[in-house]
Amino acid sequence: MSSKLTIVDIKHKLYNKCVLIRVDYNVPLINGVITDKTRIFANLPTLDYVFLHGASKVVLMSHLGRPNGKVIEKHSLKPIVPILEKYTGRNIQFISTNINSDDIQTEISNTPNGSIILLENLRFYNEEENYNINDLKVLEFCNNISKFGDIYVNDAFGTAHRSHSSIVGINLPIRVSGLLLSKEINYLYKSIDLPQRPFLAIVGGAKVSDKIPLLYSLISKVDEIIIGGGMAFTFKKIISNMKIGSSIFDSKGAEMVRSILDKAKLNGVKIHLPVDFVCADNINENANITIVDDIFGIPDGFYGLDCGPYTRKINDDIIKQARLIVWNGPQGMFEISAFAAGSHATLYSVVNATANGAISIIGGGDTASIVEQTGLTNAVSHVSTGGGATLELLEGKILPGITALTNK
Repeated sequence: MSSKLTIVDIKHKLYNKCVLIRVDYNVPLINGVITDKTRIFANLPTLDYVFLHGASKVVLMSHLGRPNGKVIEKHSLKPIVPILEKYTGRNIQFISTNINSDDIQTEISNTPNGSIILLENLRFYNEEENYNINDLKVLEFCNNISKFGDIYVNDAFGTAHRSHSSIVGINLPIRVSGLLLSKEINYLYKSIDLPQRPFLAIVGGAKVSDKIPLLYSLISKVDEIIIGGGMAFTFKKIISNMKIGSSIFDSKGAEMVRSILDKAKLNGVKIHLPVDFVCADNINENANITIVDDIFGIPDGFYGLDCGPYTRKINDDIIKQARLIVWNGPQGMFEISAFAAGSHATLYSVVNATANGAISIIGGGDTASIVEQTGLTNAVSHVSTGGGATLELLEGKILPGITALTNK
C-alpha cells in the first residue's frame, strides 16, 4: 500500500475538481428502511476531506445487493439520499439515468458546485461485475463512468477484493485510496506484519473449507488460535471421533484438518477447540436446549449451536493473555438469542483485553455485526468494514482494488 497514492498525497490537486468516489453502500434494507448505517458513516471523513481541499463536487457510485444486471427497485440506492443529506449537510442529487446514455454527463455538469451526486446501483448493469478488457461493452461502460470525474478515489474496502469495473476499470490518470480504504489497509498490514505478542486469532464460521486459506496464513503468524462455530465439529469429529449429532460436518474441510494441525504443531501454534456445547433439537428460540461436554458429544437428532460455559471460561483466560487479537467468525448461531452467548462472551473478553492494552481487530461480516449490535464498536481497536476483503487480506492475498491504484 505504501507504493500507491492516497488522497492525502494528492490533496493539492483536489481544488475545483469533480471527484469520482467508489463507496460501499451495500447496507441492509428492510421494507426500504436502512437498518445499519455503519458503511455510510464510514465514508463521511473522505467526503469532508475532498470538500475541505476545494473539490467542486463529488460523484458517488456503489452497489447494493445482487440484482444481477437487472433494475430491481428494492436494490435502489435512493433510500441512502436522506441519510447523506442529514449527515453531510449538502445537496444530494440522485441520478438514475442510464450510465451509458449521453444525458447523464449533462446532469452531472448542471449540478451546482458543492453538491454530492449519487448514481444508481452499479449492479443494475451486467458490465459492472463482468469486467473483461476484451469485452467492448465492458470497456465502453468503464470509459463512461471514468468521464464522471477528474480524479478517482476508491474508498470501498468491502469490495476491494473484487475485479469489478468500478474497482479496476477506471482509466483516469489519478486513482487513489480514500481515508477509509487507507485506514483499513494500513491497520491490518501494520498489526499483522509487526504483531505484538502473544498474537491470538479467533476463527469461527460454519465450514472449515471456507477458512482453510485463512488458517494456513494465520498459522505462520500467530501464537494461538481459538476455533469455534460450526467448523469446530468437523475438527472434533476428525481428531477424537466425537459424536456430533445433526451438527455441520464439512467433508471437504475434513480432508484438511490433519494438515492444519500438523502445520500448527510444526510452527509451535496452539490450537484451542471447544470442550462443551449448547445443543438443541431445533434451530429456533423454542427448541429443547441442553449442554453437553465433548466426551458425551452431541446426541442424535440434536444440533451443536454454540460453545458451552466452560469453553467460554477457558477462552476468556486465553484472550486475557493476548496482546494482539484478530477475530473472524462467530462462535455460534448468534442470530438466535438462545445461541448467542458464546459470541457475546468472546466479545466481552476481547473488550476487556482491549481495555488492558491489547490491540483488537474485528474482521468484518458477521463478527462486525455482533460488535455493532451490542454497541461496543468503540470498545475495540478496529472493526473492519470488509467481509471477504478482510479475509483475503488476512490470507496474504493482494487485493485487485489496491493494485489498480496509481503508483507513487
